[in-house]
Parts: sequence; C-alpha cells; structure tokens
Amino acid sequence: MPAQFRTAAANPAQWGTVLLRVGDHLVRHPSRSACRAVLGAAAVAALALGAAACGGGATAQDAAVGNGSSFVAGTYGTTVFQPGSRPEAPQVLGTTLTGGRFRLAADRGAAVVMNFWGSWCTPCREEAPVLGALARQFSGAGVRFLGVDIRDDPASAEAFMRTYRISYPSLSDPNDLIALDFRATAPPAGIPTTLVIDPTGRIAARVIGPVSYDGLKSLITQAAGRT
Repeated sequence: MPAQFRTAAANPAQWGTVLLRVGDHLVRHPSRSACRAVLGAAAVAALALGAAACGGGATAQDAAVGNGSSFVAGTYGTTVFQPGSRPEAPQVLGTTLTGGRFRLAADRGAAVVMNFWGSWCTPCREEAPVLGALARQFSGAGVRFLGVDIRDDPASAEAFMRTYRISYPSLSDPNDLIALDFRATAPPAGIPTTLVIDPTGRIAARVIGPVSYDGLKSLITQAAGRT
C-alpha cells in the first residue's frame, strides 16, 4: 500500500504508530509525546483531532454492543450501538459533487447510510456495487444513502459514481472536515467506513472496511426499526 492517509497535525512527523490499514492508505494515531505537542499547537483542527486521539476514543477501543463481535484496532470491524446508548450524529453541512447543498438534519425521520469513500481506494471499488444495489432496494422505503468523498478530485469521483451506478449524492470532503465532525462520536477510522444513522439522528452502527450486502442490509433494517 504505497500511499498514506495523513490525518491533520501541526507537524505530521510527530504522529506515531500506524494502527489500522484501510483502503490504499495508512491511518496514523499520535504517541503520547505527539499528543502533548499537538495540544500546544495553534491549529484548531489539529488541536481537536489530537485531543480526541489522545483520549483513546472510539477509534482505538471500540467494542460492539449486542452483536457478539468486537472491533480490534488494526482490523476491519463492525460496531453496533444499542438503542439508548447511540451517540448523536453531528450537524453535517456540505456541498455535493454536483454543487448542491446538503444538510443531514433535513433527513431526520429517515435512516441514513453514510459511506466515507474515495475513488483511489481499492476496497471502496469492491463495495460500491453493494452500496448501489442496497440504495436501489431501499429507495422509497424511508432510507437515505449519502457518500462522503475523501481527498479526491471531482473528475475521478464522478467517473467512479458513473462506473458503479451510484445515484445517491456524495459530499466533497477534500480536507477531511466532515470526517473530523465525527471525531467525538463514531469516527471513520479508515476508508472505507460506513455509518448507519437511525431516524432520530443517532448512530446505530459503524463498519470499518468494505461492507457486505447481507451485513449492511441487516444493520439498515435494525436502525430503521423494522426488526
């Protein structure tokens, strides 16, 4: 995996051991000394990300609730949040690849599948037909699909969506700002990451790595309250 996914930092050289390989990129988390350095930096984005990572947060130590499995740092995994303990999704505002404006709160009352992806990401290409098929299956059933295109150029992203018949909108997130909005709840610890948000605006599940048809369908059904 030759490329690297570089998280925001005042000085990238300060970031420590690689914990999780995802897509074609590496996700880094800071050492304790790096945390102290980041906490002293002036950049607000670096401060917020550094504080979340220093705290141990969901990225490093998630355990799935009620599904008999657990997420172990360094592997793909699924985290399921039981009703009553689901973190609230942040306010997400952005611009789609086609230039439209998007506000996550406008979809309140529907379950939302939010997929963080990039055209450069090999597992994203592997899971794209699954996401497209499920989006078509749940069309008109109170479920919305949304992509978040990470560190990409619009031409490549649009070609990706045409190739894999992705008809739902994707937000452009070239600087990871939308991903950072989730740092205190269920951060996308790798690309691809898929979040399933219930109709009340709370995060019901997170999948790190490529989704499967049956697995994601089951998570959507549970989040939408159809079990």
